[in-house]
Amino acid sequence: MTCISYLVSNNKLKNTTILENENTITTTNPTTGETLEHYALMSDEQVTTAIEKSHKAFDSWRKKSFEQRGEIITQLGKTLQEHKERLAKLMTDEMGKLLSQSKQEVDLCTAICDYCANNAAEVLKNEHRTLDDGGKGIITYAPIGIVYGIQPWNYPSYQVIRYAITNLMAGNSILLKHAGNVSGTAQLLEALFEKGGLPKDLFTVLIIDHDQSDTVINHKLVRGVTLTGSPGAGEVIGKKAGNALKKTVLELGSNDAYIVLADADIEKAVEKCVKGRIYNNGETCIAAKRFIVVAEVYEAFKEGFVKAMSELKMGDPTKEETELGPMAREDLRETLHEQVNNSVANGAQILCGGKIPEGKGYYYPATVLASVDPGQPAYDDELFGPVASLIKAKDTADAMRIANDSRFGLGGGIFTKDEEKAIQLAKNEFDTGMVFINSFGLANPNMPFGGVKDSGYGREHGGFGLKEFVNIKAIMISDD
Repeated sequence: MTCISYLVSNNKLKNTTILENENTITTTNPTTGETLEHYALMSDEQVTTAIEKSHKAFDSWRKKSFEQRGEIITQLGKTLQEHKERLAKLMTDEMGKLLSQSKQEVDLCTAICDYCANNAAEVLKNEHRTLDDGGKGIITYAPIGIVYGIQPWNYPSYQVIRYAITNLMAGNSILLKHAGNVSGTAQLLEALFEKGGLPKDLFTVLIIDHDQSDTVINHKLVRGVTLTGSPGAGEVIGKKAGNALKKTVLELGSNDAYIVLADADIEKAVEKCVKGRIYNNGETCIAAKRFIVVAEVYEAFKEGFVKAMSELKMGDPTKEETELGPMAREDLRETLHEQVNNSVANGAQILCGGKIPEGKGYYYPATVLASVDPGQPAYDDELFGPVASLIKAKDTADAMRIANDSRFGLGGGIFTKDEEKAIQLAKNEFDTGMVFINSFGLANPNMPFGGVKDSGYGREHGGFGLKEFVNIKAIMISDD
C-alpha cells in the first residue's frame, strides 16, 4: 500500500512515494533511475521528543547576542565550503541538477550565512520613540521559538539555508521536513550544521509523513510555519497553520513572464532567456517561463531562441559539457509532458523538443511552444521543467497586459536598452514581487525574495526575512 504526501500538485512539489508497510522513504538517482538510499520514518514519539528538544535549545539560543550567533553562522558558512564537493555531488545524485550548479548553490548558501551574520544586529536592533505623554517607547524584535519549514527538492540546500539561517540569527530554532527525494541532503545538512558549531537540537531534520507533519504544525511549541511549494500546497498548509493560529510565510509557484521590447539587444535577450529557462534544468519557481515578445522583433527573437534551445547539450549532469540534466523524478516528467500535450491539443505548436527520449534517466528536451493562448497549460499554469512558452504581443502595453494576465506574481523580466523605461514599468506596472532587467532571475542575499497573488506572501532575504518570525514587542514607559 502506498500514499502520496498532501504536497502533491500538478506541477511543483510532489513528494516521494512513501511505502507505508515499510515505513521508509526511498531516494532515486534521476540520471540512471537507480535506487540511492532508504530512510526510515520517525516514530510519533521521536517527533514529539525532537520538538521538545528544539524548544529547549531555543531557550538557550535566544539569550545569546547577535555577535555570538553570528560567529557560529559564519563558521557554518565556512563548513559548507569545506564540504562543498560532497554536498554538491549528493544534490546532483538526488535531483539531477548540473554539478556545476550544485556547487554554485553551496556558494549561495555561504553568502546567505555571511549576509545574515553581518546584518541581523542592525536589522533587528531596538527602536526608540517618544510617546504622546512624553514617555519613552522601545520596540524590540524578540525571537518567538520553533519555526517549522516544509521545503521542496529543487534547491536541496538553498531552500533550507534561506529560512533556517535567517531564523537562527533572529534567535529561533528550526525544524525541517524536506522533500523525500532529497532526504540524504537534508541529513547531511544537519550533520554540517552540528559540525559548524551550531548547538545541538537547534536544527533538526524530521523524516515524517504528512499526518505527522500536521501534528508538528499543531504542536503548541511550534510558533511559525514556512513552506516553499505549489499554490495547492500553500492552500493546504496555510489553512492548517491558520487553524492553529500560526504565522506563515508561503513561497509558491509562478509562470514568470519575460518581456522583450522593440529596442532590446536581441542577441543578449536570447542568451539570458535561454539561461533563465533551463537553469536548474528548468525546475525553478522563479525561472523564465512565458516569453512575451513585441511584434516588431518577434521573428528575430524566435529564430535565435529556438536555435539556441534546440542546440543545448542534454546528458549526464556530472559532465562539464552538459547544459541540461534530467528532471528530478519520473512523475514530474510525465506531468510536464502531459502539460505540453494538452497545450498542443488546444492550439499550441511545438517549435523544438516536446518528445520524451529513450534510455535511462528522466530526461526531457529543451522545448519551445508557440501559438500559446489562454486556456492552455503553457499560458495558464507553471511548467516546471525546460519548456518555454513563446507569445507575440502587439506592443509594450500589450506585452505588459499579457504578463500580468496570470494568477501568479513571483518574478518577471524586461529586456530593453532604455533602463529608465524598464524601471518605470517594473515599479508601476509589473504585478510581481521581483523584476529582473536585462537579466534572469536568481536569488540575491541582500534583496527581498517573494511574490504576490497565487505566488504566496511574506519575504525572505534582504533583511526582510529576519522580521517574519519575531515578536515585534512594544515597551512603553510613562513620563507621568
